[in-house]
Amino acid sequence: MAPADPHRADEVPAYRSQTDHVVSTIMQMVSTGELRPAQRLPIEKELASRFGVSRGSLREGVRALAVLGVLETRQGDGTYMTALDATNLLSPLAFFADLQMANNPSQLLHVRRVLEAESAALAARALTEVQLDQLEGVLDKVDRILAKGTDHYDLAAFIAADTDFHARIAQATGNQPLAALIESLASRTQRTRVWRAMTDQGAVPAAQAEHRAILTELRRRDPERARAQMESHLLGVENFSHTQPPETSCSSAAASQ
Repeated sequence: MAPADPHRADEVPAYRSQTDHVVSTIMQMVSTGELRPAQRLPIEKELASRFGVSRGSLREGVRALAVLGVLETRQGDGTYMTALDATNLLSPLAFFADLQMANNPSQLLHVRRVLEAESAALAARALTEVQLDQLEGVLDKVDRILAKGTDHYDLAAFIAADTDFHARIAQATGNQPLAALIESLASRTQRTRVWRAMTDQGAVPAAQAEHRAILTELRRRDPERARAQMESHLLGVENFSHTQPPETSCSSAAASQ
């Protein structure tokens, strides 16, 4: 007798909709390694029969997983697993993050501070000399921006360099989910950082000095001091957000872009 197919369901449990069954079963196949990144799924008829669901329910489940970044449907070529990239899979969180920044930005900034402080500690142990030199190059670029004077420097270029600096540290941890979360939060909190730079002329030079302090501890391979420097640095933006009505900081910064 052939072994029973663990994904075959002649009757979907009453407490679960057919669409939910499709989603959970495909996710189980991913977690067990039966479905791998970039792999093509079996044809619709075969999957519907195997899962014990209608083709309509199968399509609904596939659409739900496509929204989550797990599957992609290619016209005329079938349905494939995505690369299961952490950044892509975390993209549905963007809507929640945008709402949070509009209503209570300090809370999201607090989450960012917690995550990035830990990333700095992890990176202090993991960064190579080449990566440290690349971080130095990012800060050298900011020095050239600031050399033009606070009335003439390129704010967009500074924000880009600031984002790059933080992203490189997060990526150096080797923890892909952590780096993806930090990247997502950094992009969501950009408006507050822009507004702070616009309303406080000393904010950009101060941020650069704090970046230099973080890099010093990273070069010393000191996790605890790197964590403390990163936390102190991000606390400045978080404290600033407490003084600004959310709708004011967001709308004003958006108008500047």
